[in-house]
Amino acid sequence: MDRNSEKDRLAETILDVLKNNRPATVKELANLVKQRQPIPERQILESIMKLQDEGKITFSAQPKPKPTSLADYLQTSATWYWVTLATVATTIAVVFAIPEDLYPWVYIRYVLGTIFVLWLPGYSFIKALFPKDLPFARGLARTLETSEKNLDTIERVALSLGMSLALVPIVGLLLNYTPWGIRLAPILISLLALTIVFSTTAVIRDYKNQKPANAA
Repeated sequence: MDRNSEKDRLAETILDVLKNNRPATVKELANLVKQRQPIPERQILESIMKLQDEGKITFSAQPKPKPTSLADYLQTSATWYWVTLATVATTIAVVFAIPEDLYPWVYIRYVLGTIFVLWLPGYSFIKALFPKDLPFARGLARTLETSEKNLDTIERVALSLGMSLALVPIVGLLLNYTPWGIRLAPILISLLALTIVFSTTAVIRDYKNQKPANAA
């Protein structure tokens, strides 16, 4: 009976701390309860879990802090950007390092070259054109499906492939009227420049949309 009373008092203390102190973490909650009742932390945690199982208290995950600078965003939330740049750099290196008659290594060149030509230009362009969750896109979502939420994976893949198929011939056509002509090096450099420009534009727009209002 005394043991049950002790558990009841502990539960009341936990609920009272939650109501009056509003701790941000379970660790902070346990420390506050321990200040009122000097009992082992394990016993406090067991009581907290029991109250949660009974539905008397609930815990929610803390929102991920938004980046406060572009450098912070590039380090924490722009994995796709670095993967794109790494793929571009690897493709350029492989194309110039592996000759066409070097089997079976040439298949690596074929695979990366296909991704470089048929995927990356269009993907980076679509990413720049439709950045994630733009404010104006939310307002026009009912009439213009321009937010990433309205572009599911299948649509994004289809648009990326279609845009690549549109951009690459245009690049070739423009190169045809330049002194460099339609050769391997000019085409690679042109597609490299397009991909980097579109990807950088996309990551900057993503950051501007997600950064806190008071961030520099």
